[in-house]
Amino acid sequence: MAGILDGVRVVELASWAFVPAAGAALADWGADVVKVEDTRAGDPGRALVISGLTRDKSRVDANYMLEIGNRGKRSIGLDLKSEAGYEVLAKLLKSADVFLTNWLPGPLERAKLSLDQVRAINPNIIVARGTGQGTRGPDRNQGGYDSSSFTARSGVSYALTPSDSGFPLNQGPAFGDLPSGLTLAGGVLGALYNRERTGQAATVDVSLMAQGMWTMAPDIVAADFFGIDMIPKAPPGSAMNPVVNAYKTKDGRWVQLVFLQPDKFWAGFCVRIGRPELADDHRFTPAQHLVAHAEEAVKLLRETFAAEDLEHWIQALRDEPGVWSVIASPQAVLTDPQAAANGYLPSTSDAAGEEYRLIAPPIQFNESTAAIGRAPEHGEHTEELLLELGLSWTDIGHMKDAGAVL
Repeated sequence: MAGILDGVRVVELASWAFVPAAGAALADWGADVVKVEDTRAGDPGRALVISGLTRDKSRVDANYMLEIGNRGKRSIGLDLKSEAGYEVLAKLLKSADVFLTNWLPGPLERAKLSLDQVRAINPNIIVARGTGQGTRGPDRNQGGYDSSSFTARSGVSYALTPSDSGFPLNQGPAFGDLPSGLTLAGGVLGALYNRERTGQAATVDVSLMAQGMWTMAPDIVAADFFGIDMIPKAPPGSAMNPVVNAYKTKDGRWVQLVFLQPDKFWAGFCVRIGRPELADDHRFTPAQHLVAHAEEAVKLLRETFAAEDLEHWIQALRDEPGVWSVIASPQAVLTDPQAAANGYLPSTSDAAGEEYRLIAPPIQFNESTAAIGRAPEHGEHTEELLLELGLSWTDIGHMKDAGAVL
């Protein structure tokens, strides 16, 4: 059911990745998402370069990170410090169902966009805010990125850093931003449903810290229950349960096994991997023996998987009822037939017609993936939106001359 949010307007005053990712999901689901940017450089994410991956080096004429969180939106350039620019924003807010922002409480108040001020403009608008650490407490006005508020502060880095590593976990781009953005988009859906049912416009808040704590709930709750700082686990490469482990193949690839019920799968698995003699080996059956002799079992399985290339193991395990997977590279994910069959890689094209793929939000409605658009250029839809708000070309010309709009 593409377009589940058809008719919903979202005004987004946000930058970087976290909150714009929420706007991208809402746009994918059919909402008209208007991205408000300043008249100078716009979203600073437009100038972000990661690992030298610049737009001029890409086969596509687009900023790859900007596309992920901004596809399908319309961009308007406004100088919110000017009276005319603020009035245009107020008109947009009056026409909107949702105000989506990552501005901190202090800057919102100074821009005359506090919760009370926005509700004075439009009492029925849903206000959705994404922050680093939440809207209350001593750090309410402290900024945050996912590497600080999600990965560092919530315990993700601590828990995932190997004990023998000299450095903490180094996350990839938007590692915490994208799941947090989807959570915020889900909160907006709930608020829209609540408004439809009760007539009340809710405020929705998601912080990177809260998302990280939700992700780390087993570790944090275990810390409370047992007074520990780390859930016990085997050293890298080993496993307490040898069939919940990754094994390297002859050609340097990896197979991840996840047999949470060893007794159910062990015998058949041993036959499939060409080691039938292990099926009834008293060292490894029943499961408590397998765990007790985990080091021996891991050694045998390492040797077995290292003897053949990945393609051999894909064929050998094709009918394996236990859960397993190849550890895929990003390029392999692009060609995964399961991803294609489920619409996880929708495509769009740049201004020159060059096609490229993005990632669909993991929430689907009625087994369908909506068509997606490209990310807008800075202020690309300024004139279009001003005309929709009832301004004349003369009005627009005066505002442009004054620098109030792009």
